[in-house]
Amino acid sequence: MRKFDTKVQHLKYKVLREVARQAWNDTLLQNVLDIPKTIVPGKTSTMRCCVYKERAILGERVRIAMGGDKENPNVIEVIDIACDECPAAGYEVTDSCRGCLAHRCEDVCKRGAISFDHNHVAHIDKSKCVECGQCAKVCPYSAIVNRKRPCQVACKVKAISINEDNAAAIDNNKCIQCGACVYQCPFGAITDKSYILNVIDMIKKSEGNTKYKVYAMVAPSISSQFTYAKLGQVITGLKELGFFTVIEAALGADMVAQAESKELAEKGFLTSSCCPAFVQYVKSAFPALLPYVSHNLSPMATLAKYIKGTDPTAKVVFIGPCTAKKAEAQLDSVKPYIDSVMTFEELQALYDSRDIDITTLGEDVLDNASFYGRIFARSGGLSDAVAQGLKEQNIEFDLKAIPCDGIEECRMALLKKQKNVLDANQTVISQAALAITLDISDFSFMVMKLKELVNELSATSDVILIPDGPKPLILAMSLIPQLFSRKIGITCLHANRNHEAFVPVEVPPTEKIAGFRMRITANKEQPTTLV
Repeated sequence: MRKFDTKVQHLKYKVLREVARQAWNDTLLQNVLDIPKTIVPGKTSTMRCCVYKERAILGERVRIAMGGDKENPNVIEVIDIACDECPAAGYEVTDSCRGCLAHRCEDVCKRGAISFDHNHVAHIDKSKCVECGQCAKVCPYSAIVNRKRPCQVACKVKAISINEDNAAAIDNNKCIQCGACVYQCPFGAITDKSYILNVIDMIKKSEGNTKYKVYAMVAPSISSQFTYAKLGQVITGLKELGFFTVIEAALGADMVAQAESKELAEKGFLTSSCCPAFVQYVKSAFPALLPYVSHNLSPMATLAKYIKGTDPTAKVVFIGPCTAKKAEAQLDSVKPYIDSVMTFEELQALYDSRDIDITTLGEDVLDNASFYGRIFARSGGLSDAVAQGLKEQNIEFDLKAIPCDGIEECRMALLKKQKNVLDANQTVISQAALAITLDISDFSFMVMKLKELVNELSATSDVILIPDGPKPLILAMSLIPQLFSRKIGITCLHANRNHEAFVPVEVPPTEKIAGFRMRITANKEQPTTLV
């Protein structure tokens, strides 16, 4: 069973699981009102002031798990009844105020928002305060603090405000649907809509993929999400759910890299179109730079378009870590190709709703994409893929890429471009930086790629392994005989050493591994970087 980062995520999963279970059994409409009681039985509350409020909130979670508010185009919704525990946001005077005589806070306030009681303790009039923060800066005791809500802190595009009911409100014109607020809300009062009912309905109506075929398209990060099972078992589990086949979205990344490298060479400057949150941010905050956004569809949409070009009746479901993909699927340019989007936690809920224990399943193969396609979403991965695309197509272009890890870095890069001071001709964002679930390196495909490369190396070549964390890198035992039979040396390059420090390492007999990077070299002077 997968472990969840927080109890909020676990609660969300339980709601999704129960909704899905009832949908598979065609009993959802009859039992929908009983789901809150199933999750919170008895008369004792476990999370809220009383069991009745707890169930009322669960009822709202069930509604969102069933698709949410159809009138609201945003895939992120606020559960008003659940958003009532955070203190009032804004600048406040704490108990640290000593009632000093200087009154610097009063003098610096241009709005007259600060007054003093009979004990000379400062108070802030919220109706006058514009939250400039000057009072906090001049207070000698740091007695004035800005109590921002976690959702507001998480939202880097400032799309969240507090309404008259003291609940969070989302400005759809600013929101990029990245899901950062969803992850950071301690009460789970902000959540993303689920479309698992659409997926279940799609699978059931296919009648075992005889009327039409349902394709599961998975993001590369799937290899790191189900840590309790092997990747091949996850793939088999998807077919047990009723999907016809499983295809890597990274294959679409390969296609995009080829097209985007040409577009970059033609235009001279380009930003990525792969991350829907980034594209939406450019639209809302930097509309003048919109012409510089790549006109290529994202890897998800590109591959889905290809699938439907070969199989017009096909249904395509994308499975990944990012809520923004749900928003992308609603775009007019993408809607014809993507039929639904699920997150990994929704996939886990689907497994458990059908009582599928993937650890007991056999292993299927996932092998559609190249190495560069699989690293697309990592910071700098898209640039590496585009560079490879330029090379393969013999396009002469001096690539100067600037990878941006998160919206704040994107903002700085876009501001520089807007002022024509950006020393780069390509701007890309790491999609994993905006995802709710963080991505780590894929071990299984790296082993596969390494096996392919080993056959091309000479017997005197070295396989250089670079650990990406505190634990030593461990290579799967299946690879060891192949290396030893060809007398290829195994060496380890520690992260805190330079590339000339080659240190032999013993490879333990296990398949357990944390994230890592690899380097292949035919000689120690000219290594070829894999990751």
